[in-house]
Amino acid sequence: MNNKILIYQVFTRLYGNRNETRKEWGSITDNGSGKFNDFDLKTLKHIKDMGFSHIWFTGVLRHATQTDYSAYGIPLQHPAVVKGKAGSPYAICDYYDVDPDLAVNVKKRMQEFEALITRTHKAGLKVIIDFVPNHVARQYESIAKPEGVTDLGHDDNISEGFNPQNNFYYCPGEHFDPYFDLRYGPSGQEHAEPREDLQPYKEYPAKSTGNDHFDSSPGVNDWYETVKLNYGVDYWAHYGHFSPIPDTWNKMTSILLFWAMKGVDGFRCDMAEMVPSAFWSWAIDKVKFTYNDIDFIGEVYDPRQYREYLGAGFDYLYDKVGMYDTVRSVICGNGSSSFITGAWQATDDIRSHMLYFLENHDEQRIASEYFASSAVRGIPGLVASALMQSNPFMLYAGEEYGERGMDKEGFSGQDGRTTIFDYWSLDTLCRAAKGQLTEEEKYIYDIHEKVLKIARKEKAIDGEFYDLMYVNPWSERFDNNRHYAFLRKNGNDTLLVVCNFSDMNANISVNIPRHAIDFLQITEKQYTATDLLSGLKQKLDIKGDQAVPMTIPANSARVWKFTKRAASK
Repeated sequence: MNNKILIYQVFTRLYGNRNETRKEWGSITDNGSGKFNDFDLKTLKHIKDMGFSHIWFTGVLRHATQTDYSAYGIPLQHPAVVKGKAGSPYAICDYYDVDPDLAVNVKKRMQEFEALITRTHKAGLKVIIDFVPNHVARQYESIAKPEGVTDLGHDDNISEGFNPQNNFYYCPGEHFDPYFDLRYGPSGQEHAEPREDLQPYKEYPAKSTGNDHFDSSPGVNDWYETVKLNYGVDYWAHYGHFSPIPDTWNKMTSILLFWAMKGVDGFRCDMAEMVPSAFWSWAIDKVKFTYNDIDFIGEVYDPRQYREYLGAGFDYLYDKVGMYDTVRSVICGNGSSSFITGAWQATDDIRSHMLYFLENHDEQRIASEYFASSAVRGIPGLVASALMQSNPFMLYAGEEYGERGMDKEGFSGQDGRTTIFDYWSLDTLCRAAKGQLTEEEKYIYDIHEKVLKIARKEKAIDGEFYDLMYVNPWSERFDNNRHYAFLRKNGNDTLLVVCNFSDMNANISVNIPRHAIDFLQITEKQYTATDLLSGLKQKLDIKGDQAVPMTIPANSARVWKFTKRAASK
């Protein structure tokens, strides 16, 4: 077992839901909801056995929803400021509470989550949850905050648009007046229950939205359901007021410490770059002073800010606009596989901190018609992303079966993504639970499991990486637009990994330069190598400045392992 982090992201509300009604715009009664208890010890051990080290339970904190839990003392949310029947998990209503949809017994929802943390640790997995620092739900109200904690916005001076000690930004003297019907929201009345008694949503003074819309009239495409948190940044003067420490810094750091105390092992920090790095430096230092093993994963999309946020204390950052976008373009045939070299070189100095992935809740499914139309086409991208470096890799639940994301669920619509706004269930997960996968889905799963186990268990993945593209220009025997090759080496174990992004089988030869032999200290000889994906064995002559011939199936890869036997004593 090596030290590579492999994260399994699960959208908690969907993962264990086996209700297959799937009614468009359906309620929780219609379509059901997954529960914390669906993650029993057997399920968690299966996830661990697949090769994962961490599980990210997405959507744990209590967020805005159209489901009525007022009988349990939970404030009812106005549907005009809730996206979808289930609501967005990134419109947090209470940082100290968990989503009642996920509980079997709503009154004991926190105990059920605490039990899940215990089970997950028992299964040998670490727990990651979302921390949403940039914005909250428009009707934020904590009913579960610890004694002595003051609610966000409680002491704000609402007569000032900006005050460094306010928790929110305001539009003094203005009512919230967005460009849609305040009785129902932009989803339209045709999707709402007729409610003659429902009054329009009212907010005075209006607060600024989470996507930095600093007036009272956000549009349909704004994050209108959220309110921007104020960390002391005056966006009008482009200046940060960080002394004295803004009140929001203390409140948000206390929230992090609250969940760390419960045994959470890491936070995936939503839109981290929209919060000043100065806050992160201050808060992460305080959390890690007591809980030094906690990991912070930042959603940062601007490469120019990567090093700033790593310097502020983040352990890992999304590599979305670099590696993800590059590999996606190669899979779709819109970019050359040689571009992958440039993608990793752009962050080579911080490579161990970059989180690679091919799917997550924000991105379209590989098998969707908006991406590759086939999960098989994603296999070479999976192999490259998971094996070329030692940094973390993340997989989104359903990806391992080729989930298509082509359902028309409700608010989410048919967009190639799995909904985060609607009550729903995943077709592949439901059929996998019943043993009803197609042969192609079984193949997709088998490849994913093998790649994950290689990434987690092979010693070479903890070792050196050597990109072979510079000595393999386009030729009749190697297409550097559709093929990608590299070496991994640690001790006596070497992996020669060659990916074929083409829809056609390939007979190719891969050049191994003398420099690779010397740099990796590979003994030149003929090896009996095994392809860890297919079990195929083949003699490989590994010598400097010599080509290695092989065949690779369409949309696949070879992971050749060869080992120098240790000298006998």
